[in-house]
Amino acid sequence: MERSVARKRPSLLTQLVDLTLIQLSNWRWSWRRMITTGMVAPVISLVALGLFARSSGPEALAYVFSGNIVLGLMFENLGKVSSNFSFMKAMGTLHYFATLPVHRYVLVLATVISFFIMSLPSTLLTIWIGHIILDVPLALHPLLLAVIPLVAIPLAALGALIGASARTPEEAGTITTLLIFTLTGLGPVVIPPSLLPEVMVWIGRFSPVTYAASALRQTLLGPVTEQLGWDMLVLGGVAVLSGWLVSRRMEWRQV
Repeated sequence: MERSVARKRPSLLTQLVDLTLIQLSNWRWSWRRMITTGMVAPVISLVALGLFARSSGPEALAYVFSGNIVLGLMFENLGKVSSNFSFMKAMGTLHYFATLPVHRYVLVLATVISFFIMSLPSTLLTIWIGHIILDVPLALHPLLLAVIPLVAIPLAALGALIGASARTPEEAGTITTLLIFTLTGLGPVVIPPSLLPEVMVWIGRFSPVTYAASALRQTLLGPVTEQLGWDMLVLGGVAVLSGWLVSRRMEWRQV
């Protein structure tokens, strides 16, 4: 039976495209709300922290700018994907997908990609609004086109892991909210390392959000250094590890 199902499976590309379109169509009614909610928290934080950062110099403004873009990506990717997977688990949707001739890791990847696509408008608007509010000069680097998805995808994969592991959607929501604010507050994300206790800077080295903020800061504001290579390597590793873990945690009984 397993060999028969395997032969009937479409190509991996076909599975990925079809599942991505399914997820996009499921959320097509909420894209306006997602743009709004994806901007509320980072823009409010930009305004509040920007008032204090102006007196601390351009470095502080750069950290406030890049850190809050990451905050927006976390709300729209980590948060929304966590909610989606916990809902699919609670409603039995994962069992439905398991009856289809698709691989579970393709479902994870398709969900991550679809939420990244939906989060892109709010991310671009946050960059534009932050540039105006903080009056920071942009120095856009071509690698920004690779950095933005490389930041969003690991965050979404972490959200998928939380959603697939949590017992209820309420539990997933609580864990996600705590994680978002913990990762944002720990390490040099929105605050420069020179203004943080050394222990928080050290702890921040173990957070993928630190590397995400660093990669965005370099490709948005410059200069690009060799640190960008390490940032992208860490983010890629987090994405692969999280994707593998969530595919192992998912209840998947194909027949």
